[in-house]
Amino acid sequence: MNTTEQILSAKLDQLLAVLERMAPPAPKPLRAESADTFVWEPSRLELAPVKKVNRVDLGLIHGVDHVRDQLVSNTERFARGLPANNVLLWGARGMGKSSLVKAAQASVNQTAEKPLKLIEIHREDINSLPVLMNLIKESDYRFILFCDDLSFDHDDTSYKSLKAALEGGVEGRPDNVIFYATSNRRHLMPREMIDNERSSAINPSEATEEKVSLSDRFGLWLGFHKCNQDDYLAMVDGYAAHYGFNYPVEKLHAEALEWSTTRGNRSGRVAWQYVQDLAGRLGISIHA
Repeated sequence: MNTTEQILSAKLDQLLAVLERMAPPAPKPLRAESADTFVWEPSRLELAPVKKVNRVDLGLIHGVDHVRDQLVSNTERFARGLPANNVLLWGARGMGKSSLVKAAQASVNQTAEKPLKLIEIHREDINSLPVLMNLIKESDYRFILFCDDLSFDHDDTSYKSLKAALEGGVEGRPDNVIFYATSNRRHLMPREMIDNERSSAINPSEATEEKVSLSDRFGLWLGFHKCNQDDYLAMVDGYAAHYGFNYPVEKLHAEALEWSTTRGNRSGRVAWQYVQDLAGRLGISIHA
């Protein structure tokens, strides 16, 4: 081999090495039996198992009884292979939307013939949904794909990928997959974004329909609203009873109300934060 051929061969080897680095990684083998909860890592095309899930017992979620029952019922039907809807849990912050999703999965798995798997997908990874669904669609397990705090800002077009993944693709959503999302916005987009589209479009109604049609892909909407004082105190009482606090009720309520006043809000999250503070003062170890 002459010098020219050697140079060309070396250049070719370098080019092949660059192409190999640019090529997407091969999907990791799916080991759904290794855990009940996973986090989707699209950069490695891998489902990372979560050994210890941050969740509360379903019985500790108070003040949202109606939506709790609806979500559990929908999840039970899905676990049994019956028709079930994608779910959008929207509304006031701190009212237990994401906690309810994780608690519902755990509750249903106590009696399910085969455990449901929960896969958390981060908001910024929504574009990789088709890859994820292709990875799990042949599995014998059933999967809840869960995106917490889902919303889209102005000029963000990734919502179109979500629309197609939920219902609109050629294959459609696999039978063993359902999508649950939480959001502070019912239509997942800021109102001004929808209004701007309406004002600048040739056909304003069509522009608006394009935006709100994303939330229409969720067959079940569950609204969470700010809780009143009675519901807030019921949350505190539920935690106190569960963890066995020996604390006067009058003092418990007075402190809990003062705590919520300093936060300017009453919610399940605020109740839990007060309970953690009280448990620390009482020297009691608690777990979420």
